[in-house]
Amino acid sequence: MNRRTSRVAITLLTTLLVATGCSSESTTDEIVLLTHGSFALSDGILDTFTDQTGITVRVQMAGDAGTMLNQAILTMDNPIADVMYGIDNTFLSRAINSGLFIPYTASGIDTVSGLLRVEGDSATPIDFGDVCINYDIDGLAALGVPPPTGLEDLLDPLFEGLLVVEDPATSSPGLAFLMATIATYPDGDEYDWKRYWTDLLDNGTVVATDWSEAYYTRFTRAGGSQPLVVSYASSPPAEVFFGGLETAPTGVMTEGCFRQIEYAGILAGTEHEAAARLFIDFLLSTRVQEDIPLNMFVYPANQDAVLPQVFADYTTFPDRSVMMDLGMIEENRERWIEEWTAIARS
Repeated sequence: MNRRTSRVAITLLTTLLVATGCSSESTTDEIVLLTHGSFALSDGILDTFTDQTGITVRVQMAGDAGTMLNQAILTMDNPIADVMYGIDNTFLSRAINSGLFIPYTASGIDTVSGLLRVEGDSATPIDFGDVCINYDIDGLAALGVPPPTGLEDLLDPLFEGLLVVEDPATSSPGLAFLMATIATYPDGDEYDWKRYWTDLLDNGTVVATDWSEAYYTRFTRAGGSQPLVVSYASSPPAEVFFGGLETAPTGVMTEGCFRQIEYAGILAGTEHEAAARLFIDFLLSTRVQEDIPLNMFVYPANQDAVLPQVFADYTTFPDRSVMMDLGMIEENRERWIEEWTAIARS
């Protein structure tokens, strides 16, 4: 252990002992992290936290983010975990209003943009990504179709049957894309989002249950029939990295994107709050933040973290990514989903 690591370990342990008022013999041995199925860090990262604090982390995955949230709310009286990671801004207000989290201001929060933080630090921003339309460059070229540049283009008969989206009732990126269309075609406008979706589905748009089905089954890059898919602005560097490529095979439509922010929170009722605080701090540390991009292909919330070169070289950043007010989402989310579902079934 080097001198810097030793100082970090001492600081973390001291914080834990002061917060709990306990001796080292009675410190927490294990905490449970509840997270979604896409959670991934490099081997040994969580061991670093154990080395620093003596606390092991048991990871409990709960399917997608919506399933995870429902499970956490249903077990609030007897929490099944100490920390939850992976709830995004489309569902965060529900968790906060349910009293799911204990507010905590993380030690590294000053490295995070104020645009990502929530009032009262009820949850801590860990990463973010932009949900955007992706397109298979060669797939469109084979059809003699140019890439779309905006949401309106997707209504053109030229793109009939070429787009696959995720069901917003069952998919986090699907819900994010729905909200991007709502921001573009608001309720109350003569041509609102409901009319837009009616036209979009009438143009042969395919609806998948989740991102995995859309990207790994329906998308032409995976052998499917749709060269357009709702995915992330970070798909190009992911394709380059995993494929060992020099040129990204996918492109990104930068209009109609939604900024999806993932948070971690300390679950109310935990018996290990002090240890949970240390873990929140750890998630926001540069050690973890610099590991996130090449494992989950999202961007670190910590602005001091250095991005991998493949991200810097191949990422297309949207000019204006939608960031919707949490209160507005909470007030309308269920209605929006119900109205979208009615349109999709009609």
